[in-house]
Amino acid sequence: MINYKELIQNFTKEDYKNNLLNLHLHTTYSDGEADFQDLIKQAKEKNFKYIAISDHNTIQGHRDFKDKKLIPAVEFDVWYKYIFLHLLAYGIDPNAECMEKFYAKSKKETEKDIVRFFSHRNIKELIKAIHEAGGIAVLAHPACCWALNMEKFVCDLVKIGLDGIEVYYPYPRWRKYLRFAPIEKINKIAEKFNLIKTGGSDLHSKYL
Repeated sequence: MINYKELIQNFTKEDYKNNLLNLHLHTTYSDGEADFQDLIKQAKEKNFKYIAISDHNTIQGHRDFKDKKLIPAVEFDVWYKYIFLHLLAYGIDPNAECMEKFYAKSKKETEKDIVRFFSHRNIKELIKAIHEAGGIAVLAHPACCWALNMEKFVCDLVKIGLDGIEVYYPYPRWRKYLRFAPIEKINKIAEKFNLIKTGGSDLHSKYL
C-alpha cells in the first residue's frame, strides 16, 4: 500500500519546475475537456513521475481507472467562515465510505460554478474524513482566497487538520488578475506552518 503523504512530502521544487509532476488536473468527469485515460497516456509519453487528476467533487474517474503514475485526488468546493475555497484531497481510498457524503450527487455539482459556489460541506468534517480515507488535505490556489489575513486563515485551517498548501501554481486564466496574496508570501506561510508544498497547472484543456 502506497503512503501518499510520504510520497508527496518527498517531491521537490525541481520536480514541479521540470514538469515531472502535475498534481492538479481536470477531465470530463468534471469541468475539464480532457479524457481521463488520455491524460494518463500523455503523462507516460512525457515521462511524468506522477500526475493527480483532481476533478471537482467526484472520485468516479479513479474508481474507473487506475495507474502507477496516478495519485487519487479530488478538488472539493467548501467554505470556511466567510471564505470560499478549494480543498484538494490526495491519496484517499476511492471506495472509502467516510467520503461518500462529500461527493457530488449530480453532474452539475462537478462542473457548474454557480452550483458549486453554494456548497454546504463542513470543512472540519471533510478534513477528518480525508484523513480517515488515508489521504491528505491541501489548500488549492491559496492566493485567490478572499482572506483579509492570509496567514491567520491558513493557521486556522492548520488547527483543523490542513496538511499542505499549493505553492507551485501558475494562476492561469482569471486567477492571474484576482490574487489576494503574493506567491512569495504563500511559500513563507507554508514554511512557517511546516506544510507539504504541492503544485499543478489546474489543467482544464485537453493536453498536458
